[in-house]
Amino acid sequence: MDVPAAENTGHPRRWAILGVLVISLLVVVLDNTVLNVALRTIADPREGLGASQSQLEWAINSYTLVFAGLLFTAGILADRFGRRLTLTVGLALFGTASLLSAYAQSADQLIWARALMGLGAAAVMPATLSIIANVFDPRERGRAIGVWAGAVGLGVAIGPIVGGLLLEHFWWGSVFLINVPIVIAGVVLVLTLVPESRDPKPGRIDLVGVLLSIVGLTLLTYGVIEGGENGFGQAESWGTLVVSVAVLAGFILYERSIDHPSLDVKLFAIPQFSASVAAIGLVFFAAMGAMFFSAFYLQLVRGYGPLASGALFVPFAVAQMIFAPRSAAMVRRFGAKLVSTVGLLLVAAGLAGWLLIDATTPIWAVGALFFLMGVGMANVMPPATESIMSVLPREKAGVGSAVSNTIRQVGGALGVATLGAVISSTYRDEVASATAGLPDAARGVAQESISGAYGVAERAGPAGQALIGSANDAFVTAMHYATIGSTIFALLGALVAAIWLPGRRPAGTPAPTGTGPADAPTAELIEA
Repeated sequence: MDVPAAENTGHPRRWAILGVLVISLLVVVLDNTVLNVALRTIADPREGLGASQSQLEWAINSYTLVFAGLLFTAGILADRFGRRLTLTVGLALFGTASLLSAYAQSADQLIWARALMGLGAAAVMPATLSIIANVFDPRERGRAIGVWAGAVGLGVAIGPIVGGLLLEHFWWGSVFLINVPIVIAGVVLVLTLVPESRDPKPGRIDLVGVLLSIVGLTLLTYGVIEGGENGFGQAESWGTLVVSVAVLAGFILYERSIDHPSLDVKLFAIPQFSASVAAIGLVFFAAMGAMFFSAFYLQLVRGYGPLASGALFVPFAVAQMIFAPRSAAMVRRFGAKLVSTVGLLLVAAGLAGWLLIDATTPIWAVGALFFLMGVGMANVMPPATESIMSVLPREKAGVGSAVSNTIRQVGGALGVATLGAVISSTYRDEVASATAGLPDAARGVAQESISGAYGVAERAGPAGQALIGSANDAFVTAMHYATIGSTIFALLGALVAAIWLPGRRPAGTPAPTGTGPADAPTAELIEA
């Protein structure tokens, strides 16, 4: 006698809803990928804002830190007041901040406007993933999260090309204005199609925990950036790092002592949860730091314009678009352990390949390395994210989404800050001899960043060509040191995945449903 299939508990319009969520997600992803292409233009004092290397890093990290610091609260607010409401408010705030960024008159104004954009993104990102967890049956959730992750790849593909086209024809602020029509379309579709959902038993808002996390993460990244700019032996750098560690330790202790934590640290006692979080953080640390220095390599060392350099990021995005939606089937066949480990090893291989890249390497090799990294990340993010979401019940999906996205953003922020610091300090040491004969002011500008060296060389006339050559060599050397660091972190992620992520389920073993209590050992349903 045939056993009838269990009823699908997903929403009847779940796939249309997923399409709306993808549009909402695109606006957040587009912003960062567009900004990477625009970094050189923003650094130019004539065409942009004359931003320094440190200011460029803060233009990225001000957004990321506010985003990461408020994701916990955004997840709780979404569970309490409604995920559709939180998503709508986040989109509207993000669009408003995009206008402010577009018309910033100084690098500092851009940094503050980007921080406001991070506030809007903090509401958007966890809401999209928690809505997926609520409208999809657990049996379809892995596939839906694969599509969600593939949308990140789509944003990575569209962002550099759109940004390049805009910078070819308009001023730098146009790369932020592109967010506005997407926001408008997203708000209309969310209000039309997405159902409201919320936690029937919400907890109180953890204001102290939120403040501690924001302060700790901000001090941590500031200390790393300062170390890259002025050396880690300076008190402002190492002192800030020590204080940040103390604040973050206080955050963990406080979260353990209260009954309404913004981050339930007890979840990290579940190997499936903690390993998935670690894998996401490590892969984004490695990949986002590499994306930061590769943008300068393409536009300065290789001399490509914004559009051409943006097009070279497309292989990375295409790989994610192709492989991420298929990762759920791969996990069912081989298990999250094998799929994620191989994915992280592919990312490490793609990063290690940058050790062979110099100023004359055939450009197709760069595209091939980006594609390899994209294939790897496409097989890390979906299984790791699904592992995190499966530990929590549906009504707590906002918190689970917040943890996943917070670690992703913090990992990316620290990757940019740490590898940016490696590049800054190494570049400064390598280019010192070539700038010894310059006036003090010009020498300081040329040693600060490769963008500054190009600016000094342009004003020096024919004699500037020697400085450009030295700056290129110094940057490539610095890039290789940063590459070693990023590769090591990707390999650490592979080690974590190989040891602690769950393996393939035996035939007939039910998939985890994510409908038990938050502290239930749901991971035990999967054989390690």
